[in-house]
Amino acid sequence: MESYLPILVFVVVAILFVAAALIAARLFRRIGSGSLDRQPYECGNEPESFAHDHQFSIRYYLIAVLFVVFDVETIFLFPWAVMFDRLALFGFIEMMVFLAILVVGYIYVWNRGALNWA
Repeated sequence: MESYLPILVFVVVAILFVAAALIAARLFRRIGSGSLDRQPYECGNEPESFAHDHQFSIRYYLIAVLFVVFDVETIFLFPWAVMFDRLALFGFIEMMVFLAILVVGYIYVWNRGALNWA
């Protein structure tokens, strides 16, 4: 039980810091909110329209999610490439299975037309 004491202290201190930040934000906030607080800031220029007036295509979200998925793939490929000579055949087969799953996912996304903008 003594080995968990530093972890408990760390968690309690983290919770106290978060609570202190939230309390300080509540205490020092501006009471009155004017009309300028509700307008978007565009580098000192007058805003042309409000943000909720523009509708974005869901394809932007889909492309962002696909980017994150394939970016994480790159993160997993880097350590494998660094340790390639030590992993031998098992590491190679394991990474080929991982890449095959990603290629199947990519082909699925391509066939569903998620990458077509027409």
